[in-house]
Amino acid sequence: QVQLVESGGGLVQAGGSLRLSCAASGRTFSDYAMGWFRQAPGKEREFVAAISWTGGNTYYADSVKGRFTISRDNAKNTVYLQMNSLKPEDTAVYYCAASGRVGVGADEYDYWGQGTQVTVSS
Repeated sequence: QVQLVESGGGLVQAGGSLRLSCAASGRTFSDYAMGWFRQAPGKEREFVAAISWTGGNTYYADSVKGRFTISRDNAKNTVYLQMNSLKPEDTAVYYCAASGRVGVGADEYDYWGQGTQVTVSS
């Protein structure tokens, strides 16, 4: 079992920045690829970004490429999502997830956090 706890969400104006954190506990953190997903009201959960076990490979949704950066610190068992140039359409609940392999589909991830709300005002 892996327990994931997100933090860092909040209310920000368009153009602003936020950094989300996801702290992991349980099994060895570096055994897992990590991903960030988001879900807006009335919409399906969508892929945002993913990072491989060592952090050497990262993947992004086209909608966030160039604005968001995923990173991880295996010594701290934490994965981050730096979000810059935020837009109102980025408003959603953001979830981190852990998987035995890197993927962009939600069904590829085995463990999920409870989510953190990000609201971007125009």
